[in-house]
Amino acid sequence: MNRLSHLYARYFRLTFLNILANITVPLVGLVDIAMLGHLPDIRFMAGVALVSILFDYLFWSFGFLRMGTTGTAAQAVGRADRNGLFLVLYRALLLAGLIGGALLILQYPLREAGFLLLSGEAGVEDAGRAYFNARIWGAPAALLNFAFLGWYLGREESHNVLLMTAVANLANIGLNYLFIIRLEMAAFGAGLASMLSQYLMLGTALWILFLKKPIGAWHWPEVMDRGEIRSMFRLNRDILVRTLGLITAFALFTNFSSLLGTAVLAANTILLKLQTLAAYLIDGAAFASESLAGVFRGEKNAAALRRLFRLSLITGELFALLFLGLFLLSPATYFGIMTSHESLIELAGRFGPWLLPVLLFGAPAYMYDGLFLGLTMGKTLRNSMFFSTLLGFLPLALLALYLRNNHLLWGAMTLFMIVRATTLWAASRNLRPLLDRTAPGD
Repeated sequence: MNRLSHLYARYFRLTFLNILANITVPLVGLVDIAMLGHLPDIRFMAGVALVSILFDYLFWSFGFLRMGTTGTAAQAVGRADRNGLFLVLYRALLLAGLIGGALLILQYPLREAGFLLLSGEAGVEDAGRAYFNARIWGAPAALLNFAFLGWYLGREESHNVLLMTAVANLANIGLNYLFIIRLEMAAFGAGLASMLSQYLMLGTALWILFLKKPIGAWHWPEVMDRGEIRSMFRLNRDILVRTLGLITAFALFTNFSSLLGTAVLAANTILLKLQTLAAYLIDGAAFASESLAGVFRGEKNAAALRRLFRLSLITGELFALLFLGLFLLSPATYFGIMTSHESLIELAGRFGPWLLPVLLFGAPAYMYDGLFLGLTMGKTLRNSMFFSTLLGFLPLALLALYLRNNHLLWGAMTLFMIVRATTLWAASRNLRPLLDRTAPGD
């Protein structure tokens, strides 16, 4: 088998497993929305959508526990540094545990601060609070899972990621049915199901680690090595800023949707769920790119890295086109799965065409994210997101709010994706010196 064929086989094996793992996450979200959307009152669906903004901030602000861990673990694999590989995991778990405990301790002020910033009708906010009160107790498990997911991805062990997510998401569907439909717990039940599924996922990760692997030795002085800790925090700082910018764009989109009315919020939530479904499909390939980019950097294999960039961008765009083709066959069918309210189906259909430019420009942005995360180029991702959020999304989104125009709001999301893809493409043109460096960060 020649080198190119070997790369294709390796890449698409990881992509296939990642897609199977990833696709269950938005499917569970669709099930949540479908169960809540078929309740007589749409405020439960709208409330969960609104408070999900807060959880995006609380959990995905610490997404560096996943993203930073993948790149550094993959580079350790590329260097054949087994001891360093386990030290990456131990440092990530230690940090995840500390942050998760802090979120539990600070849950009341975090919730109140969140609802000072979020805007919604009284019934919507009540449903959101109920969802928050249940789901927040899963914070430690959610963050520890980030660390495990990143580490297994860095080892090219996507089958373990698939097992973790399958356990969590299948449990979440079953628990949602129990709590929302059978026990009629509405938004609180949805939060309770999410919380319990995170602990089941963590239990699966620990089972894999202790029963299926030889564990690396734990040497506390090595875990707390100052140089490695500083490198980890530099990388995590840049990824944190990048993630906050990404979450802020989607949070403002959802909050502005709420200010345009509960019906607009519910319709945009349906469309965002479809966008998220497509993003998770594309991210299956992006995660494969992330793993292999880190390994090739560790190996200092410039030729393989160039081939990987080309393959990744083509694959991402093909996946976006595949999803859009399936969606355009019968958009009303997909909307009808998520809600039985005819007015919402009609409203979602009116704004549905915006998914085309959002995904066509979003696909290369997702793929570049994976590649630069694998290369641990946090500064590049941070700078790109800064321009995309502040100069791409925000001005047009504010105009949309001022004019109360949802089409302009979707235009802001499209421009956000265009700026992301363009700035990362520009950064990719000057990667040749990268392989001369081995330390994380750029």
